[in-house]
Amino acid sequence: MLFEPVEGLHYPGSTGDFLAWFRSDVDCLDYLSWLRWPDGFVCPTCASREGGWRLGDGRFMCSDCGARTSVTAGTIFDRTRTPLTVWFHAVWMFATQKDGVSAQSVQRVLEIGSYQTAWAMLHRLREALVRPGRERLTGEVEMDELFIGGEEPGLRGGRAKGKKVLVGCAVERKYPKGFGRIRMAVLPDASTLSLAAFLADHVEPGATLITDGWSAYPAATTDYYHLPIVGQPEKLPGVHRATALLKRWLLSTHQGSVDPAHLPGYLNEFVFRFNRRASRRRGLLFLRALELAVAHQPVRYRDLARTEGQPRKRMPKPPRPGAHPTTVERATANRPWRQPL
Repeated sequence: MLFEPVEGLHYPGSTGDFLAWFRSDVDCLDYLSWLRWPDGFVCPTCASREGGWRLGDGRFMCSDCGARTSVTAGTIFDRTRTPLTVWFHAVWMFATQKDGVSAQSVQRVLEIGSYQTAWAMLHRLREALVRPGRERLTGEVEMDELFIGGEEPGLRGGRAKGKKVLVGCAVERKYPKGFGRIRMAVLPDASTLSLAAFLADHVEPGATLITDGWSAYPAATTDYYHLPIVGQPEKLPGVHRATALLKRWLLSTHQGSVDPAHLPGYLNEFVFRFNRRASRRRGLLFLRALELAVAHQPVRYRDLARTEGQPRKRMPKPPRPGAHPTTVERATANRPWRQPL
């Protein structure tokens, strides 16, 4: 969106607003349509902005090429059997609870029939949380690596192979104090090639890069002003704070039960939360998450199970074909506490 969203007009400001705004799937579908095409329908087939018309089945037909499409086609909601009201409630829980939610919590609160459905919903959402073309970190940036998952017996040294998953972390410094945005990503190793690729993706060339004395950094930081800090780990306070919060978050919200192969999705979520930690408008996070969701390509269950050279993934069995989670739409209860027994 090119304008500054207004609370109570563009996104719900409270749970009461949320419940009033999204009472049915029709309400949710209209909101997604507004997010995806704020200036009117744009054909995803021919990119025409000449508009179209809504068909009886809720789809749009392009006035130029005649292609038919739905609001959810080409988004993470594509072909979903889960009612949109359930999706919206899950995203609201995800956005408004400071430390996020687990799949078990979503399943229990929304009365979803299978754990697999709740698990897949949250992982699809995590896949969408990285905005394409987002700005890279600038100014003074700290960088270091950490291992997630603990040590394996017999392995010594911070960068020894076999110690679960290596994660790169970069943190902006702010003056006179504090920290700005962060970036985290899984690294195949701590080699010069891997560190250089991480920096190219996440740090703007010309930035001042503050690292420890690891020997791979000088060759990986040729596009940056490199400031190595040797023997003074306290000189990287931003990285140490962010990584400590990450480990605490994984142990608390997710009770440490994070499959290493799915770690990139959890890193996406942590970075999304950390970079918006100062926001007091939790409804705005709901809006931002849905904006990213409608702009992201579909994520199939098989995509979540794909390994592509990563550690073997432990996957829940897919939901039963034809299963439909219980909707959260409810008819008016007509004050049952007033009814005679």
